[in-house]
Amino acid sequence: MAEGRRDPPHPLLSLPPASKRPCLRPAPRGPGPGPGYSSGLTSYRQRSPESLLDCAAKAVAEKWAFERVEERFERIPEPVQRRIVYWSFPRNEKEICMYSSFQCRVFGEEGPSTATTGAVVVGVGPTTTAGGGGTTTGTTTVGTTGGVGTGDALPFRRGIRLLDTGCVENVLQVGFHLSGTVTEPATTLDPEVTHKVAISFDRCKITSVTCSCGDRDIFYCAHVVALSLYRIRKPEQVKLRLPISETLFQMNRDQLQKLVQYLITAHHTEVLPTAQKLADEILSSNSEINQVHGAPDPTAGASIDDDNCWHLDEDQVREQVKHFLSQGGYYGSGKQINSMFAKVREMLRMRDSNGARMLTLITEQFMADPRLSLWRQQGAGMTDKCRQLWDELSALWVCVVLNPHCKSEEKSSWLMQMKKWSDMDVCPLEDGNYGRELPNITNALPQSNLAQDSLSRPRRTVFSRAVEACNLHWQGSHLQRIISSDYYMSPSYQRDEESLLFNPQGLPLWLGTRTHAHNHVPTACARVDALRSHGYSREALRLAVAIINTLRLLQQREMDIYRHQKKDLLQRGVTTTTNLEGWVGHPLDPIGCLFTTLTETCRVDDDSTMDTGEGEHRRPVYHHVPVWGSHDGGESYLTLALEVTLMGMGQQRIMPEGLYAQEKVCRNEEQIVTKLQELELDNVLVQTLRRQAIQLLEAGPFSGLGEVTHRESVPMHTFAKYLFSALLPHDADLAYKVALRAMRLPVLESSAASVDIGQPRHGISIITNRYPRWFTLGHLETQQCELASTMLTAAKGDMLRLRTILEVIQKNIHSSSLIFKLAQDAFKIATPADSPPDITLLNVALELGLQVMRMTLSTLNWRRREMVRWLVTCATEVGLRALVSILQSWYTLFTPTESTSIVAATVMSHNTILRLSLDYNQREELASCARTLALQCAMKDPQNCALSALTLCEKDHITFETAYQIVIDAASTGMTYSQLFTIARYMEHRGYPLRSFKLASLAMSHLNLAYNQDTHPAINDVLWACSLSHSLGKNELAAIIPLVVKGVHCATVLSDILRRCTMTAPGLAGIPGRRNSGKLMATDKAPLRQLLDATISAYINTTHSRLTHISPRHYGEFIEFLSKARETFLLAQDGHIQFGQFIDNLKQIYKGKKKLMMLVRERFG
Repeated sequence: MAEGRRDPPHPLLSLPPASKRPCLRPAPRGPGPGPGYSSGLTSYRQRSPESLLDCAAKAVAEKWAFERVEERFERIPEPVQRRIVYWSFPRNEKEICMYSSFQCRVFGEEGPSTATTGAVVVGVGPTTTAGGGGTTTGTTTVGTTGGVGTGDALPFRRGIRLLDTGCVENVLQVGFHLSGTVTEPATTLDPEVTHKVAISFDRCKITSVTCSCGDRDIFYCAHVVALSLYRIRKPEQVKLRLPISETLFQMNRDQLQKLVQYLITAHHTEVLPTAQKLADEILSSNSEINQVHGAPDPTAGASIDDDNCWHLDEDQVREQVKHFLSQGGYYGSGKQINSMFAKVREMLRMRDSNGARMLTLITEQFMADPRLSLWRQQGAGMTDKCRQLWDELSALWVCVVLNPHCKSEEKSSWLMQMKKWSDMDVCPLEDGNYGRELPNITNALPQSNLAQDSLSRPRRTVFSRAVEACNLHWQGSHLQRIISSDYYMSPSYQRDEESLLFNPQGLPLWLGTRTHAHNHVPTACARVDALRSHGYSREALRLAVAIINTLRLLQQREMDIYRHQKKDLLQRGVTTTTNLEGWVGHPLDPIGCLFTTLTETCRVDDDSTMDTGEGEHRRPVYHHVPVWGSHDGGESYLTLALEVTLMGMGQQRIMPEGLYAQEKVCRNEEQIVTKLQELELDNVLVQTLRRQAIQLLEAGPFSGLGEVTHRESVPMHTFAKYLFSALLPHDADLAYKVALRAMRLPVLESSAASVDIGQPRHGISIITNRYPRWFTLGHLETQQCELASTMLTAAKGDMLRLRTILEVIQKNIHSSSLIFKLAQDAFKIATPADSPPDITLLNVALELGLQVMRMTLSTLNWRRREMVRWLVTCATEVGLRALVSILQSWYTLFTPTESTSIVAATVMSHNTILRLSLDYNQREELASCARTLALQCAMKDPQNCALSALTLCEKDHITFETAYQIVIDAASTGMTYSQLFTIARYMEHRGYPLRSFKLASLAMSHLNLAYNQDTHPAINDVLWACSLSHSLGKNELAAIIPLVVKGVHCATVLSDILRRCTMTAPGLAGIPGRRNSGKLMATDKAPLRQLLDATISAYINTTHSRLTHISPRHYGEFIEFLSKARETFLLAQDGHIQFGQFIDNLKQIYKGKKKLMMLVRERFG
């Protein structure tokens, strides 16, 4: 990557100055090879032990600036200088990998928390360096295997390929400066290109890089990687020279002049102006250059005052973070930023000062994100993905400031910067909702402060915990002894059960405070995370064990307290005791930290588990590693990890405020359960699991699985589901006890003990009589449902357990939709396709379905019809008795309409009879129940159930007549004309024309069609009723025409009826006992005379009504309407006279509508 000029950096981010310190004197000559000496050694020394010179040179090269060496010693022999210069180049390929790829993982060492594609697997092993004076022990090399797909595109992989294919040439080391050329092979698209690479280094760190390729990135380019690896792997092939100032000192005046002139000649276009300028200044006695002793040498290494850190391109870090943030979480930008966070953790673990430096750069860009001010102005919360990134940023700062070996100046500088960020208006708050603040990291809030007004509390930002962590130190003697030794114990004669430093077994305890210990678990775990993050894995393990011993002791004491208070608490049935700050979902993730720290040392890593860069997740493999210094031979770090995770997950804790905080609790809970599921449970782990589950059940109000809980405590459904699945193969009774206890959802108990709350909550909770609101209530209810479903599945065939589970479900689940889902799940499990159904589970499914019916009977539910149909199917699978039962108790389960149209109709279907293989008596019993139901429903809701009742009863004369009479009785009161027409048509279809006519007449008496309703849906029913009456005979027609004249005022409909009645003779239906004359009916005689007069009158009225608001575009339609009217007028004996008078009246009344009247004259005269 190219190197250019930069503005002065921030004080926190000061770059090391260029390695061009003044060189005042040459090193004295000593014994050893002359200037032409090569770095190569004879082969017989390649396998010999390291010389004392090399051992000393390695130590000096790593720790001391070369200027300090020159000042300390008057004479430095040239061989000594050479060995110091030789060993000053980085020896660890893992460090090169770290600066050229997102992730670098060493065998046996857990990588960064966020895995990314393209990871490089690093192996540890010695390499032999012929020019290095023997074997370079401790040097880490990176293999070339692995890494496919996207991993091959990483600079480190490309650099290895360039090195392996011999693309690195002309390598020269002059003092602390390495140069060479790297050739990119030609491809089908690009020609061969050679790049010039230059690297400066100091104290085993690369301090600056320059490459002519011009690539700009956070990481070193592939060409820098190739040259660096060449120097590490093939040091014997690198020409090694002392700093150029040493060579110049050996030259006389003529040689120096010749060197300068040749240099200018070779590069006159580049250096000639500079050379002339320098010559002018040197020749001027008053010039600034003559006021300074010596001259700079870029190859002489760093000065004493220079910072010793790896080269990091700050501008690129800023640009890339800014670019990722501008994408708003799209295109994998969140994953990229997480990878940068992982890189920070990797640097911290390598104890690289660039970790804090890079984190500062990232934070500056986060604080400059324009969305922060926008969200603040709009009063809206940031996106969930963005909030997670801020959480990780906050946790990283806590890790950084808790570095046990950081300088006080560094900590003060970080503290000042974080306070500056916190004071900015746009700085995100810790809980994200400007509500109740969480306890301070160093001072726990007492319980009484929960009611304190939120306005009086200090403003807590995402940096508040890191700011508070700056007050923590590592100087305590007890803490130092814990992290320094595996065998730190109290003397046996000093052991006391009340001791705050040791448990009764003499093992050290630690939570960092003597009061409010629970609230300091996250703080203590933050220390563990800091130790682990900075590469102090053994110390982190020791402190983690001490914390777990403390939690064990606290758990035991809490159980003792509960035993004394148990009677009183059980009488009250609820507790006010809960933890102010839950460990699950906490910003510092204490449980996840302890689990990761303890399991890292137990993880089995081999070549088969290496990350290939494809992002494929492999289940980790763990083995038991005994706890150092433990008296319990069966205790391992793996059992401790399981125990403390169960302890933390089972902690009773109050639901935090705010949507994000509550979602974080759920998310963190699922993440921890996923980690637990990766553990393969052996006998030792199962015993730990059983013991901790029993303790959680017996721990009272301090456990979420205790007998009494706080009303607003976080439910244990997700955790209990894991416990149930893990314990079931080993201790079924305990598994069911845990799961049944965890089915509680106390926050709903007082408000929804007996009513349906409808759909699961997916947004704001309906619980309005409390603060805060439970935004995640819908998710919690779904988890509760999944726990119940898991138990039902496991208890298949066990009637006693199923009955217990059913009772718990009916008591604790208040959402009809979730109970219905449980019923469906149970039904599906109980009726496998390849085996007989399980009747016990089927009965549970039916019971749940019946409860759903009762809960939704009087509420609106869009899935109600689906639920009813499913219940009938379930009852059918159970058998005849179940069907009879739901038919007999229909009024508690279904509406009348559902009972007749869905339930009874399905029960009486041919498919149901065949499915149950019923005999004649059973069919009659079922039919009798269905007919009784039909009559009851018709009486209760005749409008919607009459037709279904008639259909169900049509095979039984008595019940059919009863149903018909119910319809007749209800016709005059509550039934509409459309319902009556439908039943009338049904009667005609079933062969009851006279009953059909009666119902049609009743329907006509309810009907009223206005003059302009010529498209009314009832017109077809009116025409059918008139046709039915006409077919029955003259008497029926005479009876219905007055009803038609009264109810229908639409001229076109009346003329259509009149036309139909004159086309055929009445009485064609052939009713037995009646004679048919076969003559057509005249319009001038009854009953058609009345209909004709009504039709003519309707035409006259309609004409006047239409002319009132007619527009020219409707003139043609109006003329056609008059033509139809004339046809009706002409049916009367004096019709032509009446029509002529009608037209004359129109001309007189509407003479103002000249155009229209002209059209009327043209058509009708």
